[in-house]
Amino acid sequence: MSFEAINENTYVCDDGHVRFFLLTGEKEALLIDSGMQVTNAKELAEEITDKTLKLFNTHADRDHTASNCEFDRVMMNPAEFVNYRQDHPSQKMVPVYDGDVIDLGGRQLKAIVLPGHTPGSTALLDLDSGMLFSGDPIQRGGRIYMFGAMRDMSAYILSLKRLMSLGEDIKEIYPSHGEYPLTMDIVPELIAGAERVERGEITPTRTEFFGNTIDECDIGIDVLLCDVRAENK
Repeated sequence: MSFEAINENTYVCDDGHVRFFLLTGEKEALLIDSGMQVTNAKELAEEITDKTLKLFNTHADRDHTASNCEFDRVMMNPAEFVNYRQDHPSQKMVPVYDGDVIDLGGRQLKAIVLPGHTPGSTALLDLDSGMLFSGDPIQRGGRIYMFGAMRDMSAYILSLKRLMSLGEDIKEIYPSHGEYPLTMDIVPELIAGAERVERGEITPTRTEFFGNTIDECDIGIDVLLCDVRAENK
């Protein structure tokens, strides 16, 4: 397993379940998430760059944090801390808020918080290239987890609508699952599908998923994994 080049300073690694990224600047490098099936993402990144390497998590779901143990410090939105600290009580947490800019030296990445999939799901926008590293909220051909504690469909829809206001700044979207790269054309489709689920216009398929009984709501471009009965209480 190794990183593959997207361009001269952006790399991607797919561990068979999730995609994570390595970005390099003039002074530092940044790992965006650390995989699920690997525990040596830092080691893999250091095969590409000798710059000081930092870690940013788009959110704290375990399929994005398998190699986090290689780092003493991790950056993420504070809304993710409560879940993450249960498994990493001694790690230094560096909060990243909406609008914060991570400067790698000649390469600035703006944090855009997109709550809904998780409370602190955060995308990073490369202000120069227009590449958006979106984590899980934006997918095509994937399954977006929207069931369980702290996931909120209404917040998800509002986040996507807010993202639409940044459309001219976003040239390509690099999600963690499904097809890539994507364009902003995907976002209105996701909004429409999520709103149909929220209005009860999609008949869900009840299924068992990792010990949970959930509803699969097929919106055409993706499947939203929900608990429709809980949402309608």
